[in-house]
Amino acid sequence: MLPIGPYTLKNRFILAPMAGVSEMPFRVIAFEQGAALAPTELISAQGLFRISSRTLRYLRYDPKIEKPYSLQLFGGEPDVMAKAAVIAKEYGAQIIDINMGCPVKKVTKTGAGSGLLCDSSRAGEIVRQIKEATGLPVTAKIRSGWDANQKNFLQMADVLGAAGVAALAVHPRTRAQGYSGKADWSVIADLKKHVGNAFPIIGNGDVKTVEDAVRMVETTGCDYVMIGRGALGNPWIFRTLLGGEKPTNAERMELVLRHFRQHMTFSAEARVHREVLPPEQRAAKDELQGVHSFRSHLGWYAHGLHGASVFRAAINHANTKKDVEDALEKFFVGASTDLTSPETEQELDYRTALG
Repeated sequence: MLPIGPYTLKNRFILAPMAGVSEMPFRVIAFEQGAALAPTELISAQGLFRISSRTLRYLRYDPKIEKPYSLQLFGGEPDVMAKAAVIAKEYGAQIIDINMGCPVKKVTKTGAGSGLLCDSSRAGEIVRQIKEATGLPVTAKIRSGWDANQKNFLQMADVLGAAGVAALAVHPRTRAQGYSGKADWSVIADLKKHVGNAFPIIGNGDVKTVEDAVRMVETTGCDYVMIGRGALGNPWIFRTLLGGEKPTNAERMELVLRHFRQHMTFSAEARVHREVLPPEQRAAKDELQGVHSFRSHLGWYAHGLHGASVFRAAINHANTKKDVEDALEKFFVGASTDLTSPETEQELDYRTALG
């Protein structure tokens, strides 16, 4: 298992940076459950460069738990990306990760995200300038290409490698595919064979179970496995990958409750109120918005358990912290696996929280 820059990770399993999901409370939980690395959700270089108060709130991390602290930036201008990375370093970043894979039009139309797949020289320049400006290891996350006719992941690897990239993650779908269809793991295998031990390759895509993660390593030879949707509602996947037991009902409830409470605090501190409100009205609004923004997590945590649909319906009508806590304790205390539950794909809106 190759190091990432100066960092030798404790194992090969990494939490994927997911927009609207990889906020500090969830990253900390992933680390506690055994993840070796947990990059932030994508953060706007423009917002960071302009010292946007909203963007700066995304930089919060737990220095005691998040070691090393990997911060993901998105943007298309090398000089702006480099200046933003310097600010990120000042706020504690130890690894700068570059998003070169986001397929959302809002991002790609600016030449960022998957848009960089269409301009490998600019992508390489971003890596080079950030590395020179910060002295930090720079990693990147790409896709197999823009579409079926433009699969240029090997060329991207050559350009980014020459620029000094410390590790490269690949999601083996094209930008045109988005998150549909099946991830082509042969792309990961071809990429690892192509770069050898020049720098680590991180495989990503369709890792939903422990068995999937093991199979990815065995069939592709990748150095690390990045787990995204497979960790939604199941941060214990990292523990079980390392030989640990699945959570008991009591453990599950304790963690979900703790995650919810930490999310409420985090989201209230991160929220920017544009209107002037009395303290009690602001607190009520923060509480309502925090409850609503955690609903997706609650749905994922309930996935595959008896009574999940009834629980989700109750949560969708919850408006206060007490409403949620009461529903959590009632549901998770006796929750058991529903073997008849359909294995539906966890849905995630990657358009949110773009900084």
